[in-house]
Amino acid sequence: MRAYITRRLLLMIPTFLGISLLTFVLIQLAPGSPVAAKLRGMDGSMKADAATAQIIEQTKALYGLDKPLHVQYARWLGRLVTLDFGASMKDQRPVTTKIAEALPVTLQLNLLTILLVYLISVPLGVYSATHGGTRTNTAITGALFLLYSLPGFWVAMLLILFLGGGEYLNWFPIYGLNSPGAAALSPGGWLLDRLWHLAMPLFCLTYGSFAFLSRYMRAGMLDTLRQDYVRTARAYGFSERVVVWKYAMRNSLIPVVTLLGGLLPALIGGSVIIETIFSLPGMGRLAFEAVLSRDYPLIMGNVAIASLLTLAGLILSDLLYTLVDPRIKLG
Repeated sequence: MRAYITRRLLLMIPTFLGISLLTFVLIQLAPGSPVAAKLRGMDGSMKADAATAQIIEQTKALYGLDKPLHVQYARWLGRLVTLDFGASMKDQRPVTTKIAEALPVTLQLNLLTILLVYLISVPLGVYSATHGGTRTNTAITGALFLLYSLPGFWVAMLLILFLGGGEYLNWFPIYGLNSPGAAALSPGGWLLDRLWHLAMPLFCLTYGSFAFLSRYMRAGMLDTLRQDYVRTARAYGFSERVVVWKYAMRNSLIPVVTLLGGLLPALIGGSVIIETIFSLPGMGRLAFEAVLSRDYPLIMGNVAIASLLTLAGLILSDLLYTLVDPRIKLG
């Protein structure tokens, strides 16, 4: 096990270098320039005179953009060793500071999303596998796939219209994380206020995942229920509840564990659309604004963290396999 983990960690190095190098080259080749964006006037135009050209060259030198690409990339890697992603070109604030401010918001939102999705989807998948052909199962399956087909931004707009004080009910807030004056509330009151603000964003992030995750769980459970050891457990006289939840459940989780490992990047990636609609200062909106402003250090900081979490998630999936099924050996 130790040798396997060491080998996988060493393989992460060239993979991460390849991802970061490709991203670095692509953002440099993309149309637009962060220097030009900073020098544009209010009308979006930029004068083409000698003074402006001199300012452009001085600004490039300030940010190191006048150096060859390989030199810029080598400097970025050198700072990465010390976890220094540089300063944002938009407001000169350290990239690590901006990420540290946005990351807790996205973590709260996505941890709650993953928890709700698994708590609901896994039992639904088990029920679908053990009650196939019933009217209840057919109705649940139809409802799940109907939800899966609804675009998140459209559902968010409907929620704002009907429940957020648009033209009908005013039950939920439509922006921000807390109400004004929430800091003066008790810890319990502050928590309830935070959950009240996150209710609609959470629904928009969770409903679409119920269908595909429950289908994965159903497929794994159906395959497990056909195994010989499950028939043996039934022959010994165990109740169906014990057979399903004690003997079949564990091995049915392997497909779900595979998906869980890929959710680590989503924990910090955030949702650009949902965070923008509900004005949540998370990682998704931060990355979107970085791309619009051609903020190279901030883009690379987001990509670096997402890449490392993706690679770590793949290793975590392999390790979780051995916990779910001890017969799996990592070599």
